Amino acid sequence: MRDEPEPQLRLYAELAEWWPLLSAHEPYLEEAHVYRELLLGACEEPPRDVLELGSGGGNNAWHLKRDFAMTLVDRSPGMLAVSRELNPDCEHVQGDMRDVRLGREFDAVFVHDAVAYMTTLDDLARAVRTAFLHCRRGGAVLFAPDAVRETFREATHCGGSDGESGRALRYLQWIWDPDPTDTTYVADFAYVLREGSGEPRVEHDRHVFGLFAREDWLRVLRAEGFAPEIQPLVHSQVPEGSVELFVARKPRRRPEPDASSPVPRDG
Repeated sequence: MRDEPEPQLRLYAELAEWWPLLSAHEPYLEEAHVYRELLLGACEEPPRDVLELGSGGGNNAWHLKRDFAMTLVDRSPGMLAVSRELNPDCEHVQGDMRDVRLGREFDAVFVHDAVAYMTTLDDLARAVRTAFLHCRRGGAVLFAPDAVRETFREATHCGGSDGESGRALRYLQWIWDPDPTDTTYVADFAYVLREGSGEPRVEHDRHVFGLFAREDWLRVLRAEGFAPEIQPLVHSQVPEGSVELFVARKPRRRPEPDASSPVPRDG
């Protein structure tokens, strides 16, 4: 139980309907192909049913659904509404990756950058537990965090687009780490929003992300029963070695726990 309520992220609440202008689905093609190949290679049998935890606006799913039957879980009703518009042929479920329980297993589980909202090791372990419970033996889970502690770099990004309805959005994203000794970093967003010929307005949004060492990731995954490995994200728009993915196979038989590698805890 948390002592304080989690902050409301405006991008996924009152600004969710602007998401397609901030992040269109077409540029995800190359990235989704990488995820598809990793899932196919990690599962003992070709996966058919895939669960995505933290599916957001459904941009990856739009590409992955060509090969997999996708079930999409996200905690934001606004983002689920955006995804349903884009992916009406996919099942959508509102839920938090830390505690959602669908009561069934999938050939594979995919967790994209929404896993970055796990800001403590306890939260990360809960998300890993959810993925493990929903993955069939012989299947695999793919986690795609934006960064681990060893690869994190402060950065600034900008973008946006014009919509057919007369709306337009531009954004500035400033990624920085106010305290390198803890397990989080922040991304400050400035959104410039325009509707028709009206005056643009500016909105601010702060997102807090978890940042863990790769060995912490591996320990959490092994403690749950996965057989994990690290794979680089090979992508034409991503600098070599800057993003690492965690491919976690669920063995047919659960391995004996490794008492020498306990799950690290916060504090």
